[in-house]
Amino acid sequence: MSDLTKLARPYAKAAFDLAREGSALSQWAQMLEATTIMVANNNVSELINNPNVSQARVAKMLVVTGGDNFTPKFVNFIRLLAENKRLLLMPEIAAMYRSLRQAEEKQLDVQVISAVKLSADQQTRMSTALTRRFEREIKLQTTVDPDLIGGAVIHAGDTVIDGSLQGELNKLAVKLADG
Repeated sequence: MSDLTKLARPYAKAAFDLAREGSALSQWAQMLEATTIMVANNNVSELINNPNVSQARVAKMLVVTGGDNFTPKFVNFIRLLAENKRLLLMPEIAAMYRSLRQAEEKQLDVQVISAVKLSADQQTRMSTALTRRFEREIKLQTTVDPDLIGGAVIHAGDTVIDGSLQGELNKLAVKLADG
């Protein structure tokens, strides 16, 4: 577990709890994403890292930029991050929040990397099988990587399923090397 993860976890959990209490999971997700985009901007991150600029001033700039899209509780959340010099954790906080929300809503983002483009029927069958396996609504994203030669690699949360021909060849090479 990275230091960023350890630092971000309590803030992500607090954001999630506030959002759930207010039945505003979607709204908080949008506010967190908007703030993440702002913080990721080079000029903003330079301000955050500038010892001559107060974190309160940066927080105020973020709040003004967010305008009416930011609720009072979210504004307080940003101020708390600034007080604790944690504004740069926003991308990690937003990612953890997404995971907490998906678990709450029984959803899972799944990335499928295949050797060839999957047909609509293949995507539907894969989504159905993954829904049964993980007991969650699956949001499937597909990409093509011809280096896989054949098959696919599936990334579902913390689970990786390597059903690619390249993966099988790698396993065979390891077995042969171990002799």
